[in-house]
Amino acid sequence: MEALENAFNISLQNRKILYKFLKDTPRDLLLKIPNGYRNNIWWNIAHVVVTQQLLIYKLGRQPMRVDSALVEKFQKGTVPDGTASEEEIIEITELLHATVEWAQEDYENGIFTNYQEYTTSANVTLKRVEDAILFNVFHEGIHLGTILSLQKAVRLT
Repeated sequence: MEALENAFNISLQNRKILYKFLKDTPRDLLLKIPNGYRNNIWWNIAHVVVTQQLLIYKLGRQPMRVDSALVEKFQKGTVPDGTASEEEIIEITELLHATVEWAQEDYENGIFTNYQEYTTSANVTLKRVEDAILFNVFHEGIHLGTILSLQKAVRLT
């Protein structure tokens, strides 16, 4: 289980970076969609919170710990509408660390016993919750890379 503990630790480190983006990036730049991009920094941060919940909790047949309105707004296939309420920003900021901590605690408590197999858009088949936890690290790394690219693009335009 050491690999999974490390996966949760990596996720927390990534979430600290995302938290810093939320705190340090002016709101107009968080919401800006530069030419050549389909989304913004804000959407990518909220998307990783929602996706972690879908991959681990929903496919693990457990109640998600985030509001369904957030899931509908930021799940795969959605596009940003150019807005973010102060309440949404506060909620996502608070969920960045909490969702990783909850997932680790719930995993350690053994609640994910009936995982629904799922093949991701990256063509990775998740058969067990452990697969989802590890895949989530990969997924969040992709979005961190996108955020770094977006950060450069919004500051250049």
